[in-house]
Amino acid sequence: MDINVDTNRVAAIDCGTNSIRLLIADMASGRLHDLHREMRIVRLGQGVDATGQFAPDALARTQAALSDYAALLKRFDVPKVRMVATSATRDAVNRDVFFAMTAEVLDPAVPGAIAEVISGQEEAELSFNGAVGELNSAAAPFVVVDLGGGSTEVVIGDGSGVQASFSADIGCVRLTERCLHSDPPTAAEVAAAREVVAQRLGEALRVVPVGQAKTWVGVAGTFTTLAALAQHMTTYDADAIHLSRVGFADLLAVCDQLIGMTRKQRAALGPMHEGRVDVIGGGSIVVQELARALGQQAGIDELVVSEHDILDGIALSIA
Repeated sequence: MDINVDTNRVAAIDCGTNSIRLLIADMASGRLHDLHREMRIVRLGQGVDATGQFAPDALARTQAALSDYAALLKRFDVPKVRMVATSATRDAVNRDVFFAMTAEVLDPAVPGAIAEVISGQEEAELSFNGAVGELNSAAAPFVVVDLGGGSTEVVIGDGSGVQASFSADIGCVRLTERCLHSDPPTAAEVAAAREVVAQRLGEALRVVPVGQAKTWVGVAGTFTTLAALAQHMTTYDADAIHLSRVGFADLLAVCDQLIGMTRKQRAALGPMHEGRVDVIGGGSIVVQELARALGQQAGIDELVVSEHDILDGIALSIA
């Protein structure tokens, strides 16, 4: 297949606690135009919260996915790529092994490319920039929440940029490994998880003035999956999910259902990615606590779900 080289072609790779994602896009007229977008669940952060280091199996899964991404970079003749690693990599004591692996895999495709760890603040800013590009500025200020596997970024801003942000040390994988051990979780486990989330988000909400927000935008897989289920989709439809709105009544009901389900019941849901089956309950608890806080402090009663997020922000940062 012949593919024309575009000097404004860029690629972004986001390596999080639960997934690794790739975006290849051309920049034209100030906007990104997708050529290829892909996500793999690799669970790089498996056990990091407990052990403080990457497990060999997790590194092997990540390397396999990254090798496939490197082949795509060559196929699309990508001249520039930025790969960022987030929460799990910030916490892992053996992250040098991870960096060496990324350099070995990426260098043949884009010489000199290597992963970089970004701070929670930069993660929040990249997520914000990726999420709000298509939103009407009249709906600002926006509070953007990027709910990942290991951390949750809360950021508020408008068309001029970010006003405040905080990276809370809690995400769907971390919360599940720490609190939700039974299948389905017991009432005591759910209560303990809510206490952890309330504490971690409390720190974020003291820093980020969410009471000023008009619009809540949720990004990443927990939010998009909840939107798919709220719309009663039988298969995942990214176009229908992007910029869809979910009222709190429907949102909280879907969250309650997921928290109370067994893994087998969640796996049978049409839009559910197999890699989210065991952690979506933890993500749902985070979403419920956020909805409660934003309803009380800002009077917000619906969630806007964006398929564009930190991956788009990474691409924009080098385009």
